[in-house]
Amino acid sequence: MLWLIVAALALRQMAAVLRQPPDERLTELETWIGPHGVLHVPGSLYDADHFTGTPFAGLVLKPLTRTAEQSLGVAWTSGSLLLVAALGIVAARALPGPVDRRTALLGAPVAISLLMLSLPVRNAFHLGQVSILPVLLVLVGLFAVRGERAAGVLIGVAAALQPTVLLFAVLLRLTGRRRCALAAAGAFTAGTALAWALLPHDSWTYWVHHVAGAGLGDQADSLANQSLHGALLRSGLTGPPEIALFLALGAAVAVIGLRRAVRYARDGQLLLAVAVTGCVAVAVSPTAWQHQLLWVLLAVVGRAGRSASDRMVWPAVVVLVTTLPGTVLLPNIGAAFPVRDNVLLLAALGAACAAPFLPRTSPYWRRPLPTVHARPVASRLRRVPLLPPRRALGRPHLLLELLLLRVVYSAYAHIRLAATAGRETAERHGRQVHAVERWLHIDIERALNHAVAGTGAPRAFLDYYYATFHFLVPLAVLAVLYVRRPADYRWARATLGLATLLALLGFWLYPLAPPRLMPGLGFIDTVHGVQDFTRPDYGALTALTNQYAAMPSLHFGWSLWCGVIIVLLAPKPWMKALGVLHPLCTVTAIVATANHWVLDAVGGAAVVALGFLIAHLLIGPRRLCAAPRPAGVPETPEDKARAVEVRA
Repeated sequence: MLWLIVAALALRQMAAVLRQPPDERLTELETWIGPHGVLHVPGSLYDADHFTGTPFAGLVLKPLTRTAEQSLGVAWTSGSLLLVAALGIVAARALPGPVDRRTALLGAPVAISLLMLSLPVRNAFHLGQVSILPVLLVLVGLFAVRGERAAGVLIGVAAALQPTVLLFAVLLRLTGRRRCALAAAGAFTAGTALAWALLPHDSWTYWVHHVAGAGLGDQADSLANQSLHGALLRSGLTGPPEIALFLALGAAVAVIGLRRAVRYARDGQLLLAVAVTGCVAVAVSPTAWQHQLLWVLLAVVGRAGRSASDRMVWPAVVVLVTTLPGTVLLPNIGAAFPVRDNVLLLAALGAACAAPFLPRTSPYWRRPLPTVHARPVASRLRRVPLLPPRRALGRPHLLLELLLLRVVYSAYAHIRLAATAGRETAERHGRQVHAVERWLHIDIERALNHAVAGTGAPRAFLDYYYATFHFLVPLAVLAVLYVRRPADYRWARATLGLATLLALLGFWLYPLAPPRLMPGLGFIDTVHGVQDFTRPDYGALTALTNQYAAMPSLHFGWSLWCGVIIVLLAPKPWMKALGVLHPLCTVTAIVATANHWVLDAVGGAAVVALGFLIAHLLIGPRRLCAAPRPAGVPETPEDKARAVEVRA
C-alpha cells in the first residue's frame, strides 16, 4: 500500500508539471536550455541573471540543449522522479541501526513520499532545478559506493554543482576520513578548474564578481532566500554591518554545527551528521533558495526526547515545516512575520545547533520513558470504545500542539472556502430554510434583527460578540484544559475536531445564504453595513471566507461545545453559569445580526452532539479509570491530583 501511495504521488507530481502551459512549467530549465536559453546564446551565462548555477553546472547542462523541447520536459520530470526515488531508498538504508524489520520495510516508501511532498522537491520539479542531484551524490558517496576515493569524487562533483556542499569535505576530515576528504577537494578543484579553462569569463563573473553566485537570481532579501544573509537583509540591516554580522553568525553556526555533526558521525549516526552539515550549509550560504533546502528534511532521522510522548515531536515539526508554506503554519499577523518568513531557516538552525538529539549510547535511545495511560470507565455500550481503550494522561507537547491546531484550522479555512455551489443555489436553499421556519412558526430573525438594528449599545455589543468571542472563548477553554486537565484536553479537542469536520460536510453539501444575503427579505447587515445586491458577484467566494457556509452554524456549535465543557468540568457554580450564558448570547448575536437562521443554530447543535457521540464510540467516555504507573517514571504532584480526581 505504501508503494502504491508512492506511485500515486509520482504520477500526480508528473501530471502537475506537464499539464501546465509550456511557458509556465520548468521555467528555469527553459530559461537555460530552451530555444532562446542562456546555454544557446553566445556570450556570458550570467548576462541576464537567469542562470544561477556554477559554470561547471553550465558545462554539465550544455549537452541537453540538443534535446527536443517537448521530449525534454517529459524526460526531465521522469529523471527527477527517479532521482527522488533513489534518494529515498539510499536515505532509508542509511538509517542508524539497530533497525527492526518493520522500520526497514516502511523506510523507503515513507522516505520517498515525504520527499515528494516536501517544498524543496516540489519547487525543484516546478522550476526544473538540479538541486536534488547534489544531495543524492553526497548520500551515494557516503552510503552506497565502496572506496574512499570514489566517495570523495562524488562529493566533490556535488560541491562543483553547489559550492556549500564542500563543507562535507571538512566533516570527512574531522571524522578521520582524510583520503575521502582529499578526493572531494580534488574533484571540486578539478571541476572548477575545467570550468575556468573553458569558461574563464563566466567563472570570473560567478566566483569573483558575484561572490560564488550571491548576486545572481532573485534579490538576496527575497523570502525565497532562507539563509542567514537573507534573514538579516529582511530585518533591515544592510551594508558593512550586515556583512560583518552575517560572517560572525555564519562562523558560529559552522563551528557549532560541524562539531555536532562530528559527534553524531562518531556515534554511528552518519545520516544525521549529513543532515546537520547540510543544514549548516543552508544557513551560512549567501543564498539558499527553497529548492536547495532538502537537507532540512533529512534531519527527521534525529531522535530527540527521553519520553515516548515527545519522540515524534521533532519529526512532526520538520515534516510540517518542509511540507507546508509559512502562511499555513503561522497566522497572518505582523508579530509572526519574522518567524513565518524564516521558518525553514529556523528549522535548519535548530537541526544544526539546538535540537537535543540523543546518542545511541543513551538508555532512552531504544527504550524511551513510557507514556502514562488510563482506560475509560466501563461503558453501557458493549462495543465502546472501538479504538484501543487507552488515553494519555499527560499533556501533549505545546509546540507541536500549536502547530497542529494552526494547520488544522488553516485546512478548515481552505476547505470552507472551496465549499460553494454558487449564489443561485445558496439563495434557493435560503428560501427553503425560511419556508420551513415559517411553517414551524420560528421565523423570528427579521423581527429580532430590526429590533436590535435600531438600538445603540445592544447592537454594538452583539456585533462585537459575533466577531470576537467566536474564536476567543474556544481557545481560552482549550488553553485552560491544556494547563489544568491535560487528559480532558485530549478528549475535548477530539470532540471539537469531529464536530468541525461534520460541519465542513454540511458546508459542502448544503451551501446556504444567510439572512443578510437574501435579497427582498428586508434584513439589515449590522456587522458589515449596507450591501449592494445589484452586484452580480455579491455573496460569492471572497479572499477571506465563504459567505455561504451558514448551515450548520459553527458560531453556535463552538459556543455550545464551550458551554458543555464548562458545565461538565468547571469547579464553581458561577463558572457553570457563564458556560450556559455563552451559547445563549451567541445564538442571540448570530440571529440579531442577520448572519444565521434559527435552523442554522439547530444544525450547529446537531454536529456538536454527533461529535460527542462519535468521540464516545471511538475513544470511550470522558471519565477514566486509575492508571498504573510504569516502572521508572516518577510520580508528579499533577499525577497525584489526577489520581484523586479519577477516584472521585
